[in-house]
Amino acid sequence: MPIRRALPQRTRRTVGAWCFADHAGPVPVTSETGPEIAPHPHLGLQTVTWIVSGEVLHRDSLGSEQLIRSGELNLMTAGKGIAHAEERPINEFGSFHAIQLWVAQPDATRNGEPAFEHHAELPRVELDQGEATVLVGNFAGLTSPARRDTEHVGIDLDLRGPKVVLPLELAFEYAFIVLNGAIDFEGRILEPGYLAYLGAGRDECALGATPATRAILLGGLPFDESILMWWNFVARDRAEMDEAFEHWSRDDGWFGQVDSRIDRVPVPVPPWRASMRS
Repeated sequence: MPIRRALPQRTRRTVGAWCFADHAGPVPVTSETGPEIAPHPHLGLQTVTWIVSGEVLHRDSLGSEQLIRSGELNLMTAGKGIAHAEERPINEFGSFHAIQLWVAQPDATRNGEPAFEHHAELPRVELDQGEATVLVGNFAGLTSPARRDTEHVGIDLDLRGPKVVLPLELAFEYAFIVLNGAIDFEGRILEPGYLAYLGAGRDECALGATPATRAILLGGLPFDESILMWWNFVARDRAEMDEAFEHWSRDDGWFGQVDSRIDRVPVPVPPWRASMRS
């Protein structure tokens, strides 16, 4: 399945507390292809999964089992540790197109208990030439019911073109990720596979868009806590990463068990450990 990783990049690690963005598909779903992600652990982050088309079955070590469809949102809080899998529903065919986003949890909550929530309905607002769905946070006077541990916002934009003006928060930094179509931002054309960083200090943003453009707007207060990201973990130092590595390697129950038909993902050796071994 083709994946476009928009965040992190060498020149841009975070946008607010958003620290990861994987754009998956679109891809045909058959008996051999589609979303099949084996049980794997997470630490110190929230996964925000937004389906543009198709379906995926979420299972986690809390016992959650949730089919997520187009226009629905899953939000899983890892805290001190959780494991989950994302499976292709049996006999589900067609196409799959989605984006998964991670939010770095702040010190205040990152060692807390894991949690899961599903939102089949989210607030939507009509724009001049399109519609905005509030995935997380506040936008245009509407508030998503999804949990957030920092001041951040995530918006799905379904744009008809040729121009739209979006209200922004002056204190937030922002970025765009195009899912399909194209955006013209200040004379630069943004297509799938790229991230456009807007910075902070704007109270609105004017965009050009081709018809049937779909994009994600991410924003938030700059995240001032230093983080270390490796594999599926967001931590503060290598000692925390080593501990998580050992727990998953031993399968000692720290991350719990996922009732999945797919075998769990083996953890790779952290690069700092691999260099020590060599």
